[in-house]
Amino acid sequence: VVTLSLLMYPVLRSLALQLHSTITGSYISGTHSIAFINCLNEQIAKDIARAIMDKKLAAYVNILPKSLALYFWKGELEESTEILLLVKTRTSKIGELSNYVRSIHPFEIPEIISLPIDQGNPLYLKWIEESVPQD
Repeated sequence: VVTLSLLMYPVLRSLALQLHSTITGSYISGTHSIAFINCLNEQIAKDIARAIMDKKLAAYVNILPKSLALYFWKGELEESTEILLLVKTRTSKIGELSNYVRSIHPFEIPEIISLPIDQGNPLYLKWIEESVPQD
């Protein structure tokens, strides 16, 4: 019984937070996230961004201009230019987004990392929620 209670705690906590948010109109920190995805060039970035949007895995994708990247790859220091995507979505979609991007990305190990959104413009956050279907 104790084990079942502990396993149910995250689910019950999530439901309680959603109920509280609905009643009070307050934002639940971490409900939405920003994912960072690196791309080799602008065309690949556009193709991946469009594919993400077509699958409704995000409400908004920024394509940031070229940046210089330094990193270790197979024991060697590498230097390249990259294009960065900033993907705004529901946190619950990050796993699906990551799996999908890995399936279409040309890099052997693409950078796909995310950070939860702590706070923001409530109207913008609501728009993200409305734009990205829930699971």
